[in-house]
Amino acid sequence: MTIRSESEGYDLIGDVHGCGAALAALLEKLGYHQREGVYRHPRRKAIFLGDLIDRGPRIRLAVNIARRMVEAGEAQIVMGNHEYNALAYCRRAVSGSGREWLREHSPRHNRIIKETLEQYRDHPAEWDEALNWFMEMPLFLEFEGFRVVHACWDRALIDEFRRHYPDGRMSDAFLQQSIVPGSFAFKVLDRLTRGSHIPLPDDVEIHSGDGFTRRSFRAHFWARNPRTYGDVVFQPDNLPGDLELRPLSDEERARLSYYGPDEPPLFIGHYWCEGIPALPAPNIACLDYSAVKFGRLVAYRWSGESRLDANHFVWIRVPHDELARPRPWEIDFD
Repeated sequence: MTIRSESEGYDLIGDVHGCGAALAALLEKLGYHQREGVYRHPRRKAIFLGDLIDRGPRIRLAVNIARRMVEAGEAQIVMGNHEYNALAYCRRAVSGSGREWLREHSPRHNRIIKETLEQYRDHPAEWDEALNWFMEMPLFLEFEGFRVVHACWDRALIDEFRRHYPDGRMSDAFLQQSIVPGSFAFKVLDRLTRGSHIPLPDDVEIHSGDGFTRRSFRAHFWARNPRTYGDVVFQPDNLPGDLELRPLSDEERARLSYYGPDEPPLFIGHYWCEGIPALPAPNIACLDYSAVKFGRLVAYRWSGESRLDANHFVWIRVPHDELARPRPWEIDFD
């Protein structure tokens, strides 16, 4: 389903990751003002690219700002991998599956969701409501003139998914099936919310800036004929040694999606870029600039253009004292 625009334009907002006060400040900078507990703009709407939760100091605030805007018709949102992870972490597996939870409660997974669960600990009903809302999030949005997905637009997977779920929202059964490696549901959630990953050689690992050890790297999907790892790597962590020169195998190339230059503008998050926001391709904008690591919370102001313009990025720097004290513009939800 293609959505017709009913506003003068859209403000697309990247991964918030619990920087709720910074989100309020960015919305104010964009001309949204709070009325009756909802941030509104007289002529524009917002679109959130997912990953509202985890890691940051004001997760409940971030979720409530976005949720109130969506429910009031002032914004839309797509699901990020962290919303999907939370759903799987908190959902019991069906009987006979051999596991208790859809997402294993391992030390690594516990660490990722730790801040979220702690901030909702005294608000269990609110957390249940948030999880129910996450289930309502579409995995992608297609408008007249542009597209939105958290990590990767894979046309074949999206077209097949849309045949079964025209509104772009998964069902409970689809969520249950998504933990089965190789299943269609697994492929859809993995590709659309996490993007492409290329495994590193057996003896190589990346010690990432977020404290995790990774044995794969994130690859982008807009190189027409990529030949080496360096042609597709898209993450702030450098590949060890001379791995950027390593040729891609036929199997690795076959696993990559491709979004060509003639496709409509596409907005993604997920890849924790750094520095001044820039366009990785003329028709693609990544809006995740590591806000929760005291980077930038970034928006793109789209007003109908078919060719994206880096001058349309708007951002605020996330201050280190985001952790220290409440902000005067915070909404009191308690």
